[in-house]
Amino acid sequence: MNEAKPPYWEQLDPDARSVARFLAETLKKPVRELGAEVARQVFATPRPEQPLTPLDRVECLTLATRSGELRARLYHPDGPPAAGPRPVLVYLHGGGFVLGTLDGVDEVCRAIAARSGWAVFSLEYRLAPENPYPAALDDCFDAFFWLRRAASVLGIDPEAIAVGGDSAGGNLAAALCLKLRDLGLAQPVSQVLVYPAVDGAFAAPSWTDFAEAPLLTSADARWFWDQYIGSDRGEAVDQYAAPMRAESLRNLPPALVLTAEVDPLRDDAEAYAERLRRDGVEVASVRCAGVFHGFFTEVGVFAKTDEAISRVALHLRGLAEAGPGS
Repeated sequence: MNEAKPPYWEQLDPDARSVARFLAETLKKPVRELGAEVARQVFATPRPEQPLTPLDRVECLTLATRSGELRARLYHPDGPPAAGPRPVLVYLHGGGFVLGTLDGVDEVCRAIAARSGWAVFSLEYRLAPENPYPAALDDCFDAFFWLRRAASVLGIDPEAIAVGGDSAGGNLAAALCLKLRDLGLAQPVSQVLVYPAVDGAFAAPSWTDFAEAPLLTSADARWFWDQYIGSDRGEAVDQYAAPMRAESLRNLPPALVLTAEVDPLRDDAEAYAERLRRDGVEVASVRCAGVFHGFFTEVGVFAKTDEAISRVALHLRGLAEAGPGS
């Protein structure tokens, strides 16, 4: 880092400061200047040969959908389920709708499965700008119903499917719940939203306060958004692209919303949690102090990652103990 520290520097914990220094030294250009193809190469995360959380069974799946074949992985926690088929969390990776792979969230999916006792279904949806909105959401919609149809073969409970994701994946999870509600279709039992991108207005104070935050700057976030919905859409964006624009958030599944303290998206995500609460949705909202956007999937790097995964696992275990319809 330069000697002149940015204003947010004192808010970062030691782990976050260390990673921020590393990013400043290694990323010579902002993501928006790299472009999609080069950025994918820079941020590619190989699947570890020896994962931090070994599991006896990880299935590689191919889904036949309206758009073609999609890849997915199903992580089974070790040991037999307590009774009957397992509940499952559909996990949607982040990456600004432009980046992100199954390998990049392999460790976090393993950790959630091991700690919660839930299976975790990780989806490789289509990416922008090659496949702009609503392609990714269409893939998530199709995958949700593919999973319900295939549940008995996979050993999971079709009536106990939660959805979740980080950043762009959090957007897709929230949008999927909205779309299912509006169509009068089966809803997930919960939504787990990790610093979700829910509003395309870029107007909340955190967009200015953390405009130059590590990993994701405000300018980069705008670039990602333009790749996803197109730079000419403006106010024409609908609620399934930006869930904050929904007229009502009533009758949506209970939610866990996790945010990072030093993150341009923080205020939007927390405002979304508050809107859910006002509209009668059961919500737990947790701000993770001292960390920045992207920390959740960095297993073994941030101490706060371990805490956040444990919080998600606790939420899922609580759902399982409460039972269907609770």
